[in-house]
Amino acid sequence: MHQAADAFLRQLIWRDFAYHQLIHFPEILHSPLRSQFQAFPWVGTSAQLEKWKEGRTGYPLVDAGMRQLRETGFIHNRVRMVVASFLVKHLLIPWTAGSDWFRETLVDFDEANNAMGWQWVTGSGIDAAPYFRIFNPIMQSEKFDPNGFFIRRWVPELGELPAKYTHRPWAAPADVLEEAGIRIGEDYPFPMIDHALARNRALAAYDTAKGKA
Repeated sequence: MHQAADAFLRQLIWRDFAYHQLIHFPEILHSPLRSQFQAFPWVGTSAQLEKWKEGRTGYPLVDAGMRQLRETGFIHNRVRMVVASFLVKHLLIPWTAGSDWFRETLVDFDEANNAMGWQWVTGSGIDAAPYFRIFNPIMQSEKFDPNGFFIRRWVPELGELPAKYTHRPWAAPADVLEEAGIRIGEDYPFPMIDHALARNRALAAYDTAKGKA
C-alpha cells in the first residue's frame, strides 16, 4: 500500500515540476531549453512521420502503441516513452512534430506534461534523459509484453505468430510466417530502419549538436 502511495505521490510531484517549468519557461512548448539543440540535424521526412502516426513502422510495440493512440486517445506511459524515443532518435524527426500529434490525439492531454515529456526524451529539457538513452523497441517489447498480448490486440495481423516472433516478425522462419498467413513487406512492413544503424546515427547527430563532430 505504501509503495503504491509513494508511486502516486511521485507522479503528482512530476506533474507539478512540469507546471513549474511551463510557468518559468513558457518557450518549453515549442523550443528546446538547451540551446545546442537549436541546431540539431533533424533529417526525418514527412512520409516517415505519417508512418509513425499510423503505426506502420515495422516495430510491433511502436505500432501497437500508435494504433492504440489513434483509436482510443490513450497510450500507456511506458509505450509513450518508446514511441517518442523512436520518433526523435530512430527517425530524427523533431520532437515538436510528436508533441503536436499528442496534442491532437490524447484525451488526457496536458500542455505542461506533454512538453516536458518530449523534451525529456529528446534530451533538450531540464533533468532530461541522457542523450545516449535510446530505447530499443524490441527489447522493451520482450521485457514488458513477453507474451505479445498488447501487440496482438493492436496489431492483429501478427495475431497468429508465436509469442517469440511477435516482437520481431521479420526474423520468423518462412514456414512460421506462412502458417501465420503473414507476408513481411505486404501484410506487415519491414522495419523502417535497423535499430543498430539508427542508434549510431542518432549518437552522431547528438555529437554534432553538442559540437563534438
